Amino acid sequence: MKYTKEISDRLNDLLEKNYDAEAGYKAAKNHIKNSNLKDFFNERSKDRYDFGHELKEEIRLFSETPDKGTSLKGDVHRVWMDLKSKFSENSDEALLEEAVRGEEKALAEYNEILEEMTLAPSTENMLKKQRDSVKAALKSVKTFEELI
Repeated sequence: MKYTKEISDRLNDLLEKNYDAEAGYKAAKNHIKNSNLKDFFNERSKDRYDFGHELKEEIRLFSETPDKGTSLKGDVHRVWMDLKSKFSENSDEALLEEAVRGEEKALAEYNEILEEMTLAPSTENMLKKQRDSVKAALKSVKTFEELI
């Protein structure tokens, strides 16, 4: 496998996961009762949308084609979140738990790519910026979880 193809494949994996996270946050905010948390989920959705555009541009720099759309796994997970929020006594808490799990997984995926691959400086800087944003979001989600 060509180096640029390998990197673009990994970036496409992250792109798909960011599409999933964006859609997940959008869906979750429709079930949230707490207005501050609703605003936070809306901000996270916008961040993931922006991450997607950054990733697409980086993939194009490698002369590869960005993936489009969410994954089947992400679609199924959003249905699970909908069901969980409908049948949970505290849907805000249930959705926060899912957000924590999602952000922890995203953080691990960013760290894995940054640790395992030799990246162009522009790619590395973009991924570190996104990873740090995910890390900050995880901290915020955990704070919300303690308050609710």
